[in-house]
This record gives sequence, C-alpha cells and structure tokens, in this order.
Amino acid sequence: MTDLFTLDAEVRTDLGKGASRRLRHANKVPAILYGEGKEPVSLTLEHKNVYRAQQEEAFYSHVLTLNVDGKPVECLLKDMQRHPFKQVVMHLDFLRIDAKHAVQVNAPIHFLNEDVAEKSGGTMAHHINEIAITCLPANIPEFIEIDVANLEVGQTLHLSDVTLPKGVTSDELAKGESHDQAVATLNAPKVSNDDDSEEEATEEAPAE
Repeated sequence: MTDLFTLDAEVRTDLGKGASRRLRHANKVPAILYGEGKEPVSLTLEHKNVYRAQQEEAFYSHVLTLNVDGKPVECLLKDMQRHPFKQVVMHLDFLRIDAKHAVQVNAPIHFLNEDVAEKSGGTMAHHINEIAITCLPANIPEFIEIDVANLEVGQTLHLSDVTLPKGVTSDELAKGESHDQAVATLNAPKVSNDDDSEEEATEEAPAE
C-alpha cells in the first residue's frame, strides 16, 4: 500500500494543451504541485502508476509522497480530471503540506451494520458519502466509520451525532448549528397500494 502512495514525478517545462496531449500519447499524466507559499511546479507522472494508485479509496485523502526529480515532497491530491469515457487520468492537482499546518480534506464514510438497521423493515438512505474535515496531516483518517445499527425507523443521523477521530473537526459544524448536515436516514417501509387499488376497481366496476 505504501508504494501506491509514493509516486515519481519529473518537472516539465513544455507547457500548454499541445504539450499535454503529447504527454498523454506517451502514457504520461500532466500535473501541478502548489501550496505552502511556494511557486507552482508543473510535473509529469507515469500514467500506469497513477491509474493503479487512484483505484484505492485512501489515495484521495492519504498523505502522498512525490519524488520530484528525486526529492521527496509530501502532498495531498486536491483534484483529478478523468477522460469522460476512457479509463484515462487527464490531469492531477497536488497540494504541498507541512506537518505543522492543518489541512482540509474530504474523508469517505463507511457505514456499518446497515443490514441490522434494516431488519426493522426500513430502508437506509445516505445523504452524504464523505465528510469535510480539518486536521493535521498526521491525523488524516483514511475513512470515518459510522455505526447505524441502533438507528430507528424514521430517525435521521446528523453530523453532530458522528464521533470523529481525535484531532479531527468537521468543517460544516464549525460554521454553526445550521450546518448540521443530515448523514443518513432509516426511512419507513413503503405501504403497498395494491389493496386500495383492488377496492377502487371493484367499486367502479359496472353491475351485471
């Protein structure tokens, strides 16, 4: 797993759309590295390595290491552009990080025990699948687990009900109570209208 989060990159000086097209034809991915008050640097990465890494969920919130011309730089993936229908990564944006500076990332949610909750006959609905958080790089969770086993029919779980890891805060909750997002709801089972329809059909049928 560690190898997937360490990628070799080369500084590129040939910029523009034409240069990017040539890189993609050579199975390389254009990228940019910015942040921490330093000048942005245009990079090139091997597509096969990027494509393999981006299949891992943790790639999107994990601290990555870019070996830029042999010099390691810690960063986070901030944006990825994919081809609309081909399995091709078109462009990457990386943000430099400092171990002493808090960062904002989106942590994916893993819902636990949905089958237990739905035994009551309800249906689970997810309102969000990730949580915007702020923390130091060392505290970034790969995902946030939410146990919904005790959720009752008709009940909605909100951000304020979620226990976040130590050192991690919710960006939305930091804005105030009005930003207490709904996370998941156990909806009541739908009532079948088959019986009502049959009764209406009988009432409307002409007498013989």
